[in-house]
Amino acid sequence: MAQAVEEWYKQMPVITRSYLTAAVVTTIGCSLEIISPYHLYLNPRLVVKQYQFWRLVTNFLYFRKMDLDFLFHMFFLARYCKLLEENSFRGRTADFFYMLLFGATVLTGIVLLGGMIPYLSESFAKIIFLSNSLTFMMVYVWSKQNPFIHMSFLGLFTFTAAYLPWVLLGFSVLVGASAWVDLLGMIAGHAYYFLEDVYPRMTGRRPLKTPSLIKALFADDPVVVARPANVRFAAPPVDEGHED
Repeated sequence: MAQAVEEWYKQMPVITRSYLTAAVVTTIGCSLEIISPYHLYLNPRLVVKQYQFWRLVTNFLYFRKMDLDFLFHMFFLARYCKLLEENSFRGRTADFFYMLLFGATVLTGIVLLGGMIPYLSESFAKIIFLSNSLTFMMVYVWSKQNPFIHMSFLGLFTFTAAYLPWVLLGFSVLVGASAWVDLLGMIAGHAYYFLEDVYPRMTGRRPLKTPSLIKALFADDPVVVARPANVRFAAPPVDEGHED
């Protein structure tokens, strides 16, 4: 059993494995009171005035207490992050990292701007960890890129992957979780999907082209299409003249 888990972990692509490891270690560390969540949550005032820039990253690593909700999000993270990195972003690790960076930036910007809007500031002030939102963003992007895959929710009913975010949003509402967190993930995911997939088809321009600096950080192996070895092709037949 332990060997199977180890093999499963080692076979994960690099970004998925790194993010999953950081999230599990951070959450367990907080549960054991080795790390304090008060040093991790998103606080714009501490970031700007006391230069605690790590909060811009650590708020995406903590998934609250270790309960059923934590297990659900670890499953979503391990599954859909892995599916995206291995399929849609196969051989494009830098592009996948840039997608996560874009999503994290959009989510942070929404929370900061929302905190300045009257009547909404109180709701946004309660969102101090964006880990669940970033996970939901990956689910949304995957569903947009694989809309016709048939799925089942707890064996109760079937649907296509295009409706997966809405099914999970409804489930979150039923169990009493905050819908804001999932909605933010859907907004960030749709922003990425539109700018990366829809807008380039409309205009021929790609605004989310991965910067060369980020590409230099990842040495992607080229995707090679296997060809059978020692295959010889017969020479084309030579036309022979016909006598009348």
